[in-house]
Amino acid sequence: MVDRRPVAEAEVADTVLTRARGLLFRRDLPEAMVLRPCSSVHGAWMAVPLDVALLGADGEVLHTQVLRPWAFSAARRGVKAVLEAPAGSFRRWGLVAGSRVELDDRPSY
Repeated sequence: MVDRRPVAEAEVADTVLTRARGLLFRRDLPEAMVLRPCSSVHGAWMAVPLDVALLGADGEVLHTQVLRPWAFSAARRGVKAVLEAPAGSFRRWGLVAGSRVELDDRPSY
């Protein structure tokens, strides 16, 4: 959910292996993926750009960017999780810095 509106089904990567794999080498991307704990991501070996949001402990979006293949997001203070989605998703969802992201399972980031 973004600002209390359902927008997409998100996969959660919350183990060392699932975070390391992330979206790498996938032919079909999920609607969204949350990596936690995580403070930054990279686009190494990615073929397409991704929307990336850096999330604080309360799910607040601290920063967004389009992550191009082979680029990276810089670590920022207070980031506890990262939301990734196919490029253009955040525009459709209305997700911007300051938005609040919630997952159905409502775990802490």
